[in-house]
Amino acid sequence: MGAQILPFGEWKSPITADLIVAGTIGLGQLGIDGDWIYWLETRPQEGGRNVILRSDAAGRMEECLPAPFNARTLAHEYGGGAYRVTRGQIYFSNFTDQRLYKIDSHNDDKTPQPVTPPGDLRYADGVWDSRFGRLIAIQEDHTIAGQEETNRLVAIDPSGHYTVLAQGHDFFASPAVSPDGNHLAWITWDHPDMPWDGTELWVAAFTSEGLLETPRKVAGSRTESIFQPEWGPDGKLYFVGDRSLWWNLYRTGTEARDIEAVCPKAAEFGLPQWVFGMSTYGFSQDSLVCSYSEAGRSHLAKIDLQTLAMTEIPTPYSSIGGLEVREDFVAFLGGSALGPTAVVRLELASGKLQVLRRSSDLEIDRGYLSEPQSVEFPTSNGLTAYGLYYPPLNADFAGPAGERPPLLVKSHGGPTAATSSEFNLKIQYWTSRGFAVLDVNYGGSTGYGRAYRERLKGQWGIVDVDDCANGAKFLADQGKVDVDRLVIAGGSAGGYTTLCALTFRDVFKAGASYYGVSDLEVLATDTHKFESRYLDSIIGPYPEAKDLYRARSPIHAVDRLSCPVIFFQGDEDKVVPPNQAELMVNALKLKGLPVAYVLYPGEQHGFRKAENIKRTLDGEFYFYSRVFGFTPAETIEPVLIENLA
Repeated sequence: MGAQILPFGEWKSPITADLIVAGTIGLGQLGIDGDWIYWLETRPQEGGRNVILRSDAAGRMEECLPAPFNARTLAHEYGGGAYRVTRGQIYFSNFTDQRLYKIDSHNDDKTPQPVTPPGDLRYADGVWDSRFGRLIAIQEDHTIAGQEETNRLVAIDPSGHYTVLAQGHDFFASPAVSPDGNHLAWITWDHPDMPWDGTELWVAAFTSEGLLETPRKVAGSRTESIFQPEWGPDGKLYFVGDRSLWWNLYRTGTEARDIEAVCPKAAEFGLPQWVFGMSTYGFSQDSLVCSYSEAGRSHLAKIDLQTLAMTEIPTPYSSIGGLEVREDFVAFLGGSALGPTAVVRLELASGKLQVLRRSSDLEIDRGYLSEPQSVEFPTSNGLTAYGLYYPPLNADFAGPAGERPPLLVKSHGGPTAATSSEFNLKIQYWTSRGFAVLDVNYGGSTGYGRAYRERLKGQWGIVDVDDCANGAKFLADQGKVDVDRLVIAGGSAGGYTTLCALTFRDVFKAGASYYGVSDLEVLATDTHKFESRYLDSIIGPYPEAKDLYRARSPIHAVDRLSCPVIFFQGDEDKVVPPNQAELMVNALKLKGLPVAYVLYPGEQHGFRKAENIKRTLDGEFYFYSRVFGFTPAETIEPVLIENLA
């Protein structure tokens, strides 16, 4: 039987929101201890609880964290680096009280025992110091109300007492203890820089009492971003830096002399440090094993520490993250265009791959899965921008002759982040219903070198918006999508890009903002420490550039907005507080434009609860169905749309 002809948007899909939230989990931070591989598992069905699991080479899987404990730190609000495993001892930050706890995985009773006392201290990025028998971690101090929190590098002994090792900078990250236990390396940076702008790599020797003496900077500056220092088996200090305008690997001694490039390449071996605990390389005997991104695709490789010769390690994955390395095997999060992300173990000698855990065990016929196509398109100032185009696809349906599909343009967050071709059921939700999707890596995105990343310097709300609009017009001009049904959606910084595109450009006909920014002045004066000076570089210093902040804030140009918008927001969001959405919603109501506002109690920056993820997916689709007048194939719980005739 041939495909049934139905208007785009009215196709019935097996990829439902219920299926997505019931059949998928999030996979994060990996760790290796002995033969065990550990990972974090985010479970929407348990309110977004983060559980620590582990598996060995025989495939035995154990859950290490009993309910209701939740391994999640709020350091920098975005977290990351929430646990560390060493010799069977698991140290983790518990979400509800932000205290550090310890689990002895050797015991049958895995009840977590508190390490640090109650208080307003947060911890992340821990590393074990075997010489002194303690955990070294980043501490974020929130004890003084009304004052910007203090970040430090501390050592925490088994009793929970901490000793300050380093302070005086606005931010610290990535502590690394040398193999002989005599030195510590770490990264710092200060306002107004973000870690992808400029960081410094420091090294100091331990005294006999476990303190640090004569700390010295060995690399980095305000114009060089240092990422992931690690000590090699050769005693040298390795790190990723972008002095070549690409995040490449380097090595040095404990002094700043004789820094040596390990693998010069027009590729990215580093990542923007939005969260703690990121890793792209490690050591295996006399080799360095690394992941890197080139032309939007991840690669795995081995570099001989003597000759520096690189050998590719073939894998079927286009996205590789969270790399952890040991002498004879590695673990990573592997994803591909048509397969769910998985925790993967790879034997280095044989190349044998073993999937330990998948983010989804759903078996979906490929007739309903749209494969991304890399696109390059012309944008403003004679430049080129990038994205991933997903055509609508459903084995059971086709659109009417002459009709072109609506296009959903996705604007990623950050804005210093990137999208990838990694399998995403939320995108397939749209394409299997008859929408085309363009996932844009606008100027400012990572993965294309520092020059591409710096296109956003002073240009947020312009370059990103132009690239999203030009990508949509490019596809419309090619006849692939309906120019009268172009919509845009994004979260956080992507929500700001979305609102700017809807306000300052006449391209899109509707949009969805997920915890997006509408008033840059409010963001500059009412956000958390990590991002409190971010806008200095991508907009301008505040209040000196106050006029620029107002000019690029959609809330001050509502008169230029003439299309429907839906807003989704968590009421506990500290990164983009709810007032950002509510200011815009109220303005649109007064203007008489169709507008919907969905507020989720108990959610922060990003939605983790199953019922809210479902409500958001279906709610956005329902909103567009009412705006464009098509009838969804399934019954969807309505959202209240104000001013809709």
